[in-house]
Amino acid sequence: MTNPTRRNLFKRIWQDYLWQYWPRMSIALALMIVEGSTLAVLSWMLKPLFDRVFVGGDSDAMWWVGGTIFALFLIRAFTSVVNRGLLVSVQQHVGTRMQVDLLSHIMRLDMSFYQQNPPGALIERIQGDTRAVQNIWQVFITGAGRDVVALISLFYVAVRIDPEWTAAALIGAPLLILPTVFVQRYVRRKTRATRRSASDRATRIDEVLHGIGTVRLNRIEDHQASRFAAIVDRIRRAEVKIAATGAVVPAMIDIVTGLGFVGVLALGGAEVTRGERTVGDFMAFFTALSLAFQPLRRLGGLAGSWQVAAASLERIYEIFDTQPSIRSGPRLTPPPDTRIRFDDVRLSYGDTPVLRGLSFVAEAGQTTALVGPSGAGKTTVFNLLTRMADPDGGTITLGGVALKDYDLAVLRDEFSVVSQEPALFDETIRDNITLGHDADEAALTRAVQTAHVAEFVAAFPAGLDSPAGTRGSALSGGQRQRVAIARAVLRDAPILLLDEATSALDAASERLVQQALDDLSKDRTTLVIAHRLSTIREADKIVVLDAGKVVEEGSHDQLMARGGPYAALVRLQFGDLSS
Repeated sequence: MTNPTRRNLFKRIWQDYLWQYWPRMSIALALMIVEGSTLAVLSWMLKPLFDRVFVGGDSDAMWWVGGTIFALFLIRAFTSVVNRGLLVSVQQHVGTRMQVDLLSHIMRLDMSFYQQNPPGALIERIQGDTRAVQNIWQVFITGAGRDVVALISLFYVAVRIDPEWTAAALIGAPLLILPTVFVQRYVRRKTRATRRSASDRATRIDEVLHGIGTVRLNRIEDHQASRFAAIVDRIRRAEVKIAATGAVVPAMIDIVTGLGFVGVLALGGAEVTRGERTVGDFMAFFTALSLAFQPLRRLGGLAGSWQVAAASLERIYEIFDTQPSIRSGPRLTPPPDTRIRFDDVRLSYGDTPVLRGLSFVAEAGQTTALVGPSGAGKTTVFNLLTRMADPDGGTITLGGVALKDYDLAVLRDEFSVVSQEPALFDETIRDNITLGHDADEAALTRAVQTAHVAEFVAAFPAGLDSPAGTRGSALSGGQRQRVAIARAVLRDAPILLLDEATSALDAASERLVQQALDDLSKDRTTLVIAHRLSTIREADKIVVLDAGKVVEEGSHDQLMARGGPYAALVRLQFGDLSS
């Protein structure tokens, strides 16, 4: 979305979020009209207060005029409380819904989106930008409507008292046009830059905190602090400029109002001294003009404030307008079998080719191992199978049906994945295994035992309900792997993808994890990526990849007998493993 108009932004946020709250907002609008109008009635009541009470000496009038003014303040207090309660509830509903919708939308975007947008920047979109919109929305809904009504009603009173005096009060109004246009353009441009810098700030914090061990071991605390200081200093300078520029319009309103007061005093004061107008007329007019000063000043300040919100709205809708290219197919039934076939599959990341005509078959119920040097395309195969990415050319079938024909939920339910660095959440171990799905207690117990999780959770005071820590930091590497395997056992998907599942473990942990993986692989179609070739010696088929192509395939014994690339890898890694 490129530079949307103010009207389009209002239209979208109304259609997406506000329309369903129109009854509540209608009541609040009616109350705002009442609240704003009380100032005009108050200024009008000063005419009888001065003419009949102070000048005329009518003591009876003093009581009904005073009672009316007191009633105005009571009405103003009641409408203010109810109005704000209604509108703040709308504000909170809209803000929280926008955050949830934004996160839900982001989670469904392509993996390439995450390569271009780091986590910190996305966190800033979800929290910072929605908060900026929420803050300005609160200003608008709790103040702008009331101030507009107050301003209109006060100027109506002023015109009723004397149109010429009103014209004199507004003599400097044209001076506001150019400053307002300048402020809007400048603040919007600077706010866009500030929001980008805020994303950089969130990204820097995210990277430093997640890499704190590397930071401390390499003694780069000062370096990272200086990089962070440069970002926040950039934000500080921009915020100061935005605040200073945003104050231009209210300052100009001060000057224009001052000119208006002088004009009214010169014109109206002369008429009062000549007896052509009463003191009550002048005081009512002067009070209406004085009461209009603050609403006018606040509304003038909104010129810059709206640009701040508009810049954040642009960034929010830029995300909403980003659509995933990977979409569900029409097939809602599982595949007839789990035979996987790659046929002349090609894929490039930008200008860099990753797969160059990859072709192989993984038979149903068998274990197929993928080996080869780094960058050969092994992990890419897994991404294509689960449709985290789609190939540029060629076909991939599951059970004889092209992957693109499956509904995404149906397709991904066919796979369980255990990777080298399993993703654990800052929740309990139980939650990390069930992942929000309802789980039968017997099935959960079986998964925990199969994955050898029961062996270490027994030592935790809360057992499965013990916290896993941020990214599983409360567990060792082997324990995290076993939780991931328990997750896969509980999922009970017919296809198992193992991505370097034991490469980072010590010997003791590897033995337990490998035993759990062997149990999990039984009677499943399994694809394995392994750098430790000893773990895939018993695979039914080994597919050797290099530069995105299959260079040879067969069983371990067959490939060793050929003396090709696989045999070379084995000799390089283990020497006499083939004997």
